[in-house]
Amino acid sequence: MDTSSHHDLVRALLSARMTVLADLDRDDGAPERLLVRSDATGSFQLSELRDDGTVVTLTELTEPVASARYIPGARRAVIEVDAGGNERIQLFLLDLDRGAPARRLDELEPLTDDPRHGHHNAGISPDGRLLAYTSNRDGGIDFDVYLCDLETREHRQLWKSGSWAHPASGFSPNGRYLSSIVPGPRPLDEQLVLIELEGVRVSVTDTPGQASQFGAPAWLGPDAFLSSTNADGDLRAIERRLPTEVGGARITGSGERFDTDVISSRDGTTAIAVENRDGALAMRRVDLEAGALGEDIATPEPGVIEPTLSADGSTVYYTLTAPRIPGDVFAHDLRTGETRRLTTSALEIPTEELAAPELGSVESFDGETVPYYVYRPRGGEHAPVVVHVHGGPESQAHRLFSPVIQALVAAGYGVIVPNVRGSTGYGKRYASLDDTTRRLDSVRDLAAIHGALGGLGFDPGRAALWGGSYGGYMVLAGLAFQPELWAAGVDIVGIASLVTFLENTSAYRRAHREREYGSLADDREFLVEASPMTHIEAMRAPLFVIHGRNDPRVPVSEAEQIVASLRAREVRCELCIYEDEGHGLARLANRLDAYPRAIAFLDEVVRGA
Repeated sequence: MDTSSHHDLVRALLSARMTVLADLDRDDGAPERLLVRSDATGSFQLSELRDDGTVVTLTELTEPVASARYIPGARRAVIEVDAGGNERIQLFLLDLDRGAPARRLDELEPLTDDPRHGHHNAGISPDGRLLAYTSNRDGGIDFDVYLCDLETREHRQLWKSGSWAHPASGFSPNGRYLSSIVPGPRPLDEQLVLIELEGVRVSVTDTPGQASQFGAPAWLGPDAFLSSTNADGDLRAIERRLPTEVGGARITGSGERFDTDVISSRDGTTAIAVENRDGALAMRRVDLEAGALGEDIATPEPGVIEPTLSADGSTVYYTLTAPRIPGDVFAHDLRTGETRRLTTSALEIPTEELAAPELGSVESFDGETVPYYVYRPRGGEHAPVVVHVHGGPESQAHRLFSPVIQALVAAGYGVIVPNVRGSTGYGKRYASLDDTTRRLDSVRDLAAIHGALGGLGFDPGRAALWGGSYGGYMVLAGLAFQPELWAAGVDIVGIASLVTFLENTSAYRRAHREREYGSLADDREFLVEASPMTHIEAMRAPLFVIHGRNDPRVPVSEAEQIVASLRAREVRCELCIYEDEGHGLARLANRLDAYPRAIAFLDEVVRGA
């Protein structure tokens, strides 16, 4: 393939468009209407998919729309928008029958207007009167729960969380309860909080003495719900419980082989379990009468789904992204078994030309099994290879469409995507193996992956690391602690020093991240030792760095300090800072600039190594 056609192919992959489901109109008797977000214009904007198949564009803003929810009983929605990726999200009211797309924020009614702090939609009451949201405006650190009366526009603090309250499933169907998830005192520890609005009574599902996680309530009626938890085992299982109960009755078959979550219809008649099968999510019916999991619900390809149920439980709507499907919205009729594809996103390359992953695993230094996916390029053995490490660390590499991975494969690289220790999706024991002072054990997993490259048919001497956020830390740590193994690195919004990262990250994130990485007060010596900057003298591989100027999570100073230090030592290093981005690249124009440059960098320093 000549250089120009190769460049065109990479740009086509990076320009692949996707559509994701934002919300479903659940008003009784309403026609089938869905809010969807599409990046067809270069950043995620909002449209409505109507029952006659037409798509009506609702926003054409300069900033991406982060989320949207219908207001029951009204032709309005609440949308979330930040500024330049700073994650200080504000909430706006959007008229769905406005007649023309909103192009400026001043065309919308602001429901919050405090750009110093962030606000996240936590749910809208079934009667459409109350908006619940979380915000850190009271002190700048804790995210507390607030209510906004959508008729009077009056705001009040409902619950002082003392932590970082995350939105869960919103209001119960009768509007009595509002749910939230808050971190517990330990890594990978959560509490499910139910706030009873009348009298503001709070019920907390806690498991003292052990780290446990909980899923959002899937309501079955006014006072009963399903929720996933790993409180009683390594994997998340589904339990049926009451708001006042600490435990509940387990749904048979859940949590036996896979982490399992659950959703339900508003009328409580139907529930769907979602199993994490080695990075692909699969749906199963829940037999509520028998209290057991039922048959699978087929999807066009194994991938990642985000499902929601119609109000009467007859149809499950879901977004599907798979290695060869960028992202589209589907509807599955649970009565007939028929699946309809509601959107078809643009991809200029035939599906059969995209790479599908193979599953594999390797034994690490201590006998721990590390799973991975392998993407193979066309055309021969002994290809150069990129090890692509996910962020988090409390996250997982899934079997989904990645334009970067597909572009690397199209450029002739093999790609290995590991789920190193600390990844979720394989039980809480595995997810805890990198906590605090065990951080470098996950870096040692990279050496195990490198040791398997030759047997997989790749060239170990031409192996590079690529990763974003925590994956960026892993890139820098691999180059610092294993300089003899890696020929180059691509670091995207990565952590160079765990100490300066914790000192300079947004105040509301510091306490949350110290649970995972260790605290500045108690673990500083280890944080220094585990930081790539401490071992900068050992780093010799060429490095390509991408960062957003407005990143509130990993400050741009992390990129600047490691680049300055490497350049002072005359180690080749390139730096791309984007002034209108935050924690990652949300805009197509920036992705089309950064990623081809990064691949061209690898072509120069790795392919000929």
